[in-house]
Amino acid sequence: MKILISDIPKEGLDIDLQEAMESETISSPVKVRLKIEKIGAEIMVKGDLSAEVNLQCSRCLKEFHKTLSLPIDVVYHPVEELKGEERREIAAEELDIDFYSGDELDLAGLFNEEIILNISMKPLCDDSCRGICSVCGADRNIKMCQCTVKNADPRLAKLKKLLPQGKE
Repeated sequence: MKILISDIPKEGLDIDLQEAMESETISSPVKVRLKIEKIGAEIMVKGDLSAEVNLQCSRCLKEFHKTLSLPIDVVYHPVEELKGEERREIAAEELDIDFYSGDELDLAGLFNEEIILNISMKPLCDDSCRGICSVCGADRNIKMCQCTVKNADPRLAKLKKLLPQGKE
């Protein structure tokens, strides 16, 4: 989604849209409600985004869908402000700042970035997911297997002596 900066009126621009994004992760059109305001050279984008994503549970490996509802609050500055700076560290208060060049603002990258950054590193289909058995591969959410795992870390073998007999 591209916005011409020169077309943003003084009172701002309200946008309510659904946009399909090409991604293996995103399974539904992204729904966005934004308020875009221009103050001098800065462009302020505020609103919310919702999308359904396809994920794989990190415990049981099942595919599942999750709906993400995310706030958007970004301030765009002209890229010319960066000229003369070779490298510098980004401060915490600058994490919601981005840059634009020319008269066009492409928000599709922002939408994709927000979705990707808000997906859990280890997604779970359910907080109580039991996962799969490391011995037989059975899905412990469906049935409990009778496998016993005795492959303890050899570095911890000496600690077994501290346990009372029969509590291994």
